[in-house]
Amino acid sequence: MSDIAKSELRDYTADGRMVMMSGIAVIIGGAGAVLSWLLLRLIFLATNVFYYHRLSVAFADPAFNKLGWKAIFLPVIGGLLVGLIARFGSDRIRGHGMPEAIEAVLMRGARISPKITVLKPVATAIAIGSGGPFGAEGPIIMTGGAAGSLLAQLMKVSDAERSTLLVAGAAAGMSATFLAPLAAILLAVELLLFEWRPRSLVPVAVASVTAAALRRLLLGSLPVFPMVATSPDAISHWVMPCAVLAGLVAGVLALLLTKGVHFFEEAFEKLPIHWMWWPAVGGLVIGLGGWLFPPALGVGYATIQQMLSGNMEWSLVLGVLVVKSVIWTASLGSGTSGGILAPQLMIGGGLGVALAHVLPGIAPGAWPLVCMAAVLAGSIGAPLTAVVLAIELTHNSGLMLPLLLACVTAYGLTVLSQKRSILTERLARRGYHLSREYGVDPLEMVLVSQAMHTSVFALPANATRRDAASWLRTMEARGADAWSHWQRLFPLLNTEGRMVALLTRSQMMISAKQTDLSRPLVEDGNVSPATMAPTDTLRKVATAMADSKLTRYPVIDAKGKFVGIITIDDLLSARSKETLRESDRTRVLRLRWPFSNAEVTLEKETATEAVAVLDGEIWGEQRDEKLP
Repeated sequence: MSDIAKSELRDYTADGRMVMMSGIAVIIGGAGAVLSWLLLRLIFLATNVFYYHRLSVAFADPAFNKLGWKAIFLPVIGGLLVGLIARFGSDRIRGHGMPEAIEAVLMRGARISPKITVLKPVATAIAIGSGGPFGAEGPIIMTGGAAGSLLAQLMKVSDAERSTLLVAGAAAGMSATFLAPLAAILLAVELLLFEWRPRSLVPVAVASVTAAALRRLLLGSLPVFPMVATSPDAISHWVMPCAVLAGLVAGVLALLLTKGVHFFEEAFEKLPIHWMWWPAVGGLVIGLGGWLFPPALGVGYATIQQMLSGNMEWSLVLGVLVVKSVIWTASLGSGTSGGILAPQLMIGGGLGVALAHVLPGIAPGAWPLVCMAAVLAGSIGAPLTAVVLAIELTHNSGLMLPLLLACVTAYGLTVLSQKRSILTERLARRGYHLSREYGVDPLEMVLVSQAMHTSVFALPANATRRDAASWLRTMEARGADAWSHWQRLFPLLNTEGRMVALLTRSQMMISAKQTDLSRPLVEDGNVSPATMAPTDTLRKVATAMADSKLTRYPVIDAKGKFVGIITIDDLLSARSKETLRESDRTRVLRLRWPFSNAEVTLEKETATEAVAVLDGEIWGEQRDEKLP
């Protein structure tokens, strides 16, 4: 059996604590469902108070108010209240929630102030209840994340585990809001976790499913936006290329919406007034837009349902694409509290209604649903989340293919066209940088045995200081080139190849200059140095180097024998393998002209490809120099 087969290496790093985290996630999932239900009731209460002057938590839509021009000033009052809460409560309530959750996970050790759990839903209820064109999902994600973080802060857990519980709360909030447990899990993976590991995925999934199950008990199991199921037979062969076209147009719209939010953010920053007043200014824009087109106010679920039911009126298209887009980007740029998912679904639906007049017919509401998901995918950079969310919101899986194609197209367009998404631009302005590309660390894929030096100058176990003095004279005679040699560690080996002590180059030099050269070198060395195994990964070596500040380790095999030395330069060489894989473009097959004497042939392996081979013997032969 090989050493690798005998090693402790595993596909996954999860341990028993994953089970404990999953148990805690059940509690967080339940809390997320309850918080989601409470926030929706708070929004209905605020809407009833602002627009209908009654105390009630029953569903209410500001689009159907009878206040006339007086309704213009209600969003201004709501914005002023949000500004006051942000200034004298916590400015962390500003924004749509997800950037703040990302910042908490990556930059603040998943620590969220307990008061955010209270202030965020209150501010959101006021902002949306007074007519704000936002969704409840972003603030619910932040509120659920705050609840998970609060529970984690009461426990003795690591930053990584605290982040997992925060994201579990966020996923629970979204799952309960939309009854979309799978979309919530994908959102966590694509936007919040910044990893794909069982230790975090399993607890997040448990919390999401728990929240969805409780949501069924509290609000029922019907889809949020019911629509007639689409039969796969209704999708003609022309639908696929048209889905690409819809994805491209949706991607352009997502870019415009993102740039609109950034434009208004910069515009508000230039105002000669305190940021506390900005939401009130944004509220004035909301009020005017709502007066022109009342369906633009609030979360807009009723309008989304109209579009999915086949409403094809051009007045609806213009109102959503123009009025809703302007008041949403302006108010969000003002720093008020509100979500981005529902507004983008509504705006994308308006685009779909417009395109449905010119694209091949599928079924009522099909193109609005496709464009809803595509705009969302392009805007937040989460195509899988957008596809699954659209299906879970409507229970219409028959549109899977055009949904997937349009979302991926919009995602590809926006990735190529902008450096930051609507979720990361604010973080970048705060001086943070994050990459949303995930891949396996190259150091995790290379073993010590594949990168270590095997041609090592070693000394016998009975060597004396006189041997060190002889080594020093040889080095000095060779000059500067000898001192540039890679080897800085010198093992003392017994007849069985076991290391009895280890000396650094400095220790060798000190021993060589002692007066009593008859003393054994083992007295001057380290008899129990830190070591690595051939089956360890280079990532483990890098972690050990970072912790110990050492830059090289002896390598001992499973039988206790010395087999080589691993250095920090070896880590860098292994890292360059990934760069080479990305940058070295080589044709492998060459097609020859028909009827020629030559057939399909393989090109010669390039020199760079030969260097990239991580074979233990070849690696050593290529890099080892003449021994010192």
